[in-house]
Amino acid sequence: MAGASRNTIGKFGLLSMTFAAVFSFNNVINNNIQLGIASAPVFLVATLIYFIPFCLIIAEFVSLNKSSEAGVYAWVKSALGGRWAFMTAYTYWFVNLFFFTALLPRVIAYASYAFLGHDYIFTPFTTAIISICLFAFSTLISNSGAKLLGPMTSVTSTLMLLLTFSYIVLAGAALMGGVEPADPINVQAMTPHFNWAFLGIIAWIFQAAGGAESVAVYVNDVKGGSRAFVKVIIISGLVIGVLYSIASLLINVFVAQSSLHFTGGTVQVFEGLSAHFGLPAVLMNRFVGVVSFTAMFGSLLMWTAAPVKIFFTEIPKGIFGEKTIRLNKHGVPTRAAWFQFLIVIPLMLIPTLGSDSVQDLMNTLINMTAAASMLPPLFIMLAYLNLRLKYDSVERDFKMGSRMQGITIVSTLIVIFTVGFIASTFPTGASIITIVFYNVGGLVLFLGYAWWKYNKYSKGLDDKTRYHEDTPLARIVLESQNETARVKKENMAKSLSGA
Repeated sequence: MAGASRNTIGKFGLLSMTFAAVFSFNNVINNNIQLGIASAPVFLVATLIYFIPFCLIIAEFVSLNKSSEAGVYAWVKSALGGRWAFMTAYTYWFVNLFFFTALLPRVIAYASYAFLGHDYIFTPFTTAIISICLFAFSTLISNSGAKLLGPMTSVTSTLMLLLTFSYIVLAGAALMGGVEPADPINVQAMTPHFNWAFLGIIAWIFQAAGGAESVAVYVNDVKGGSRAFVKVIIISGLVIGVLYSIASLLINVFVAQSSLHFTGGTVQVFEGLSAHFGLPAVLMNRFVGVVSFTAMFGSLLMWTAAPVKIFFTEIPKGIFGEKTIRLNKHGVPTRAAWFQFLIVIPLMLIPTLGSDSVQDLMNTLINMTAAASMLPPLFIMLAYLNLRLKYDSVERDFKMGSRMQGITIVSTLIVIFTVGFIASTFPTGASIITIVFYNVGGLVLFLGYAWWKYNKYSKGLDDKTRYHEDTPLARIVLESQNETARVKKENMAKSLSGA
């Protein structure tokens, strides 16, 4: 598990990558609709107790697997073995299925702003049907390759970040200039109400602060090694937390919390800003709509192909059929991508049964996306806990504190994540049909299928292969270390006795 460090990414480069992977203005909107400006302090706390420690956990796994381009499967396999590595990789792909259901209606809404200058309201069922057609188009395009996606999303992500900074500066200036905010900004409004509903929204906050796994994989590429990585991650985590908090604090300066929509909230706040400063509202709507639509549509195209490609190529051959994982000339498993499309259809349609409006539909979709998104980090945390409990003596370049510190930190996170996952799976005020058939039923069906597939694969292996597949890699390395130490001790004893 050792390898040469490549040291090609500077500190500023890592900082920029962290911002791109984690920060999203839409997360500010989503959590403001649920919590108001009480989301401001919660965002800051989330980056301190989750984002930074989780980045360090991933960094330790990467350090443990330096000889490979470590992905989720390799990290978890090193501490829990192949079965749980497969389950973790599966849940990462599984989470993206719900992510699509929350992203697609937003693409439609921002397309409306971009081309019409306003949000055209559809019924939940119509929104679902259009979303399915859009996802079919996205799957078709992604399977054919899209070379300009990287540059396009890079430009639009930069524009969104500039829009965020401009909003913070202008809203702050308006507030200091004496403008009366649409919702009051005071200590009472910033104090969250600790109840079951709040515990469910924790999942939304943690999802917003997520993205560590996509950044921490570069720990071996950072100039200065793990020490430089830790410093940059702590700084970037604090900056992102502060940025989320300030944006959340100022989000209701021009538009009240009760008026914001999940689908077009970003345009709404900029429309309010333009009205205050006397700028043409339609032009502002179209500009923000074009930037948001381009960014989200590019994100949709990339995420349509990337997760399915990573999952079906990372897991061991034999779990899924050869035709399912076969790559086309663009490196995409076409059949698996269309299989993914078929799964998203019921995930889009079922929530419409208990939704009276698109706002209700989005609330259900975002809530389930946030709940499902807690599963992969939870599996990684359990793997890390097992690593520090059983295999802490395995050599690696970086550790998150002492053994007891690591165990304490990850155990606390596991408890918080478990509570948040349960609360978001059984949210207050949700339809019993949605909870039983969508929240619980979806999880049981998909996870049960994954468990069955791995059992079927495992039974087809011979004893030796099954042992190497199911045994944690850290255990094998530890046994090798102990054997080397034993042989060395015996040789030393022999040389002393011979003397």
